[in-house]
Amino acid sequence: MSDPSEFWKEAMRNGMGQTAFLRALGGELLKFDKGIGRLRLPYSEKLIGNPETGVVHGGVITAMLDQACGMAIGSALDSPMGMATLDLRIDYMKPATPREDILIESECLKITREIAFARARAYHTAIDDPIAIATGTFMLMRFAMPEAR
Repeated sequence: MSDPSEFWKEAMRNGMGQTAFLRALGGELLKFDKGIGRLRLPYSEKLIGNPETGVVHGGVITAMLDQACGMAIGSALDSPMGMATLDLRIDYMKPATPREDILIESECLKITREIAFARARAYHTAIDDPIAIATGTFMLMRFAMPEAR
């Protein structure tokens, strides 16, 4: 793997699947490739928002959608950059079904010099029957590369 951009993408792929955040929720990285991301969030009682219904808390879904959008952008970048969420709109379409895993599919829509755009969907079995849909805008931060001596 002599191409630095491929080395960086592989390091990012490995890192995204092992973040403390994703591990704490029990999430799993399924896909990280060319502007596309896919996560799986196994159902867990520790993620329940309402004990009476057993539905996963909306904040957990929001956070996973944000992570997935960032993943999609990261997989589309050719060089290392930091990023921060500028805007994240979530449209909840229905409650998550108790005791069912949640899948999150994301895609990078566009990258400009300083801003990137992505969207994601959380669903159980069919992406066209979403639990929630996210649209995000992210600020890109280029790292200063050290000068050669």
